[in-house]
Amino acid sequence: MQNKTPNNRPYAICSNCIMDTSDSNIFFDERGWCDYCNNYHNNILPNWHPDERGEQELLPTIEAIKREGKGRDHDCLIGISGGVDSSYVTYIAKEKFGLRPLIFHVDAGWNSQQAVNNIEKLIDNLGLDLHTEVVNWEEMKDLQLAFFKAQVPHIDTPQDHAFFAAMYNFAAKYKFKYILTGANYSSECVREPLEWHYHASDLRQLLDIHSKFGKHPLRTFPLADIFKYKLYYRFIKGVRVVKPLNHIPFYKEAAMDELVDRFGWQKYAHKHYESRFTRFYEGYWLPTKFGYDKRRAHFSSLILTGQLSRADALEKIALPAYSEETIAEDFEYIATKLDLTVEELKAIMAGPNKTYRDYKNAMTFIDLGTKVLRAVGVQRAIIR
Repeated sequence: MQNKTPNNRPYAICSNCIMDTSDSNIFFDERGWCDYCNNYHNNILPNWHPDERGEQELLPTIEAIKREGKGRDHDCLIGISGGVDSSYVTYIAKEKFGLRPLIFHVDAGWNSQQAVNNIEKLIDNLGLDLHTEVVNWEEMKDLQLAFFKAQVPHIDTPQDHAFFAAMYNFAAKYKFKYILTGANYSSECVREPLEWHYHASDLRQLLDIHSKFGKHPLRTFPLADIFKYKLYYRFIKGVRVVKPLNHIPFYKEAAMDELVDRFGWQKYAHKHYESRFTRFYEGYWLPTKFGYDKRRAHFSSLILTGQLSRADALEKIALPAYSEETIAEDFEYIATKLDLTVEELKAIMAGPNKTYRDYKNAMTFIDLGTKVLRAVGVQRAIIR
């Protein structure tokens, strides 16, 4: 199958990172720097302190978590996937800051053995408690198929939505005031464009796509829209999100090496590839069907934070995300697990490309809500 051209703009690539016109809204300044690079230097870097200053800024929150947790078995909640970010924040929460987290995992049916092994090693070695929420597979499969049939880039939305909705719903139900996440600027300062990866929290879109292409009611599937967790859970239930990795030195390769040495943790080929489905989605579906390669954003983040040279990133991005043999194996695996033949999945991939704009969505309200949160100081005004 031939790569699709995402837009008709003349091709251009940033002279500082490797983001390019596969993002149809990207723009460049007179130096050839893209808006992602300018956003990093103008908005993120001046407010980001991954050093002693950042740790001192975090300590009052750590003490508040401990106070809130007195008399409880656990003082905070951490979602874990088995990837480096969530694994490392779990490690430092217990070992560096002396917290007593409950580790929360969502099994949406796509766990790789590698991810499962990583989680088990952390839990066992750190003496932590693990709560696993298993999503009903028939509902998950039906919703996943609906997104495939909708022909949108963001077929990972059902899995992502299940992850965050289950965790926030659990936190609110059991009165957890703090959720720690592995989100960080170090490896994620370049955000993927909406056309590549639309908001998984847009419940209106999820339900619209399911109503058009799904067959089974979502009776038990975890659901929560962006307003519920950003407004109701935040201001009524008092659930706060903390991102510790933004307050300490966090370098991806060094963090993985530390996890390997400390726990026998297993490395994986690329960010998010601890999930076999996500590997297929990011490494094959997006670049082959739409011309979007998420590695551009991932590598560009590492370039900006000094963890990867631009020359090395260009070499890496010129190579396929993974081998033809593995692609064929994953293609058959994904098709079979979704009760499709390989030919049926190929037919879906050959169908007309759609975007989030082709279905009902809450972007108008999301934009408005973001402006309100920024106005009251809850959310920092960082573009992209």
